[in-house]
Amino acid sequence: MKIILIFLFIAPLALSARAEKDFSALDSAASPETKSRFAMLDDVRILANGLLQLGHGLKDFVHKTKGQMNDIFQKLYIFDKSFYELSLQTSEIKEEEELLRQTTARLQINNEEIKNLSQEMNLKIEDLIQNKIQLQEKVWGLEDKVTKLAITQPTVQETNEISSLKAFVERQDNHIKQLLKIVEDQHAQLDKQHNQIMELEDKLNHIELQELAENSFTGEHTEPEATPFFVHNSTAVTYKYEGAAPDCTALYNSGIQTSGTYTIKPNGSEAFDVYCETKFGTSWTVIQNRVDGSLDFNQTWDAYAKGFGDLNEEFWLGLNKTYSITQQGDYILRIELQDWKDNKRYVEYTFDLGGPETDYTLQLSRISGSIPNALPEQTELRFSTADHDMAVINNFNCPENYLGGWWHSECEETNLNGKYVTPRSKGRLDRRKGLYWKPRKGRYYLLKSTKIMIHPTDLKSFD
Repeated sequence: MKIILIFLFIAPLALSARAEKDFSALDSAASPETKSRFAMLDDVRILANGLLQLGHGLKDFVHKTKGQMNDIFQKLYIFDKSFYELSLQTSEIKEEEELLRQTTARLQINNEEIKNLSQEMNLKIEDLIQNKIQLQEKVWGLEDKVTKLAITQPTVQETNEISSLKAFVERQDNHIKQLLKIVEDQHAQLDKQHNQIMELEDKLNHIELQELAENSFTGEHTEPEATPFFVHNSTAVTYKYEGAAPDCTALYNSGIQTSGTYTIKPNGSEAFDVYCETKFGTSWTVIQNRVDGSLDFNQTWDAYAKGFGDLNEEFWLGLNKTYSITQQGDYILRIELQDWKDNKRYVEYTFDLGGPETDYTLQLSRISGSIPNALPEQTELRFSTADHDMAVINNFNCPENYLGGWWHSECEETNLNGKYVTPRSKGRLDRRKGLYWKPRKGRYYLLKSTKIMIHPTDLKSFD
């Protein structure tokens, strides 16, 4: 490239010098041929100047291209360095996870050994108890003999027999006490091992939550029937029902069999709008819907009592309205869950919902589902918010991020009205923040959407 530039620079100068020399030599003989020749030299000079300018342009282009290439190389270097650091961090996390898994496996083996030993000890204790019963029977026999001896003077042989039996009973009692002490120590060790296993499982859950693939229902039992989740429709139409339909199921039975927003009027209540979802050959009344986190569910007690949100998007129907519906008879509570891989699960309960005087106490009894249960059953769960009845939560010393509008019983991980969190590709996820379903003895399920619906227990419409 440099040789070409030098040639382009020198060529016009040489041609110009030669042209001036020829011009001076032939100036005296100014014939027509000479003038034509001079014209050709002018053209050559113009061409040379053009080539010179082209050379300068190429030179500038080369410098600019070199600068851009340097920038690209710098960015590639930064990318390689970042990728290398990320690889190191990933390797460390995998090594830590593998170490924790190995430790957990060892502890589980030790736990099984201790359980077996405890069972053996229990069998020995049962044998000792049987021996003690037999000894007690002998003692009773001795008491009879002692009673007789109080009347008649015992012989030397009978006295020795009594002393021997008494010493034997004392030895057996001491032996039983020692065995009970060993069993208590074994139980304490079992509890310690169990706590260590729970801590290790807790750490493993933290590591698993860093990858979105681990926060899904993949590998669980799938729901046999598709349950489409709510999709926002900007053209949704609000229908008005002519009459006093008590709930969505009654609307369906009257001939209105399309999902949408309708007006119902439960017995003894004022009319209000609800979202009815048609599925399984009937219609369900939706009381909660979350799909994208567009609505803040960190609301006051009054808001949860009255309801908030848009029935065609995210919403909470309201405790007062839900209570007025459920007072008409027995209902089924259905919860539908969807993770971030679009896997769907459900769980259904029979339930009893109290009124405002009980803080809308909820009692559940599971009847079916495709995911482990995460809500306490046969337990009175009082609804609470950050500004109402927080003594329920404060008694458990729960972290602040648990305090949402929900039926709390203890510091449980499940709160379908909690803060909506979108998983990120980088950074550690805090499992206590976000929409999770956490069975008592199971893993965490990070949720993308939730829906809570109710339906009368009269299942004729399912036939």
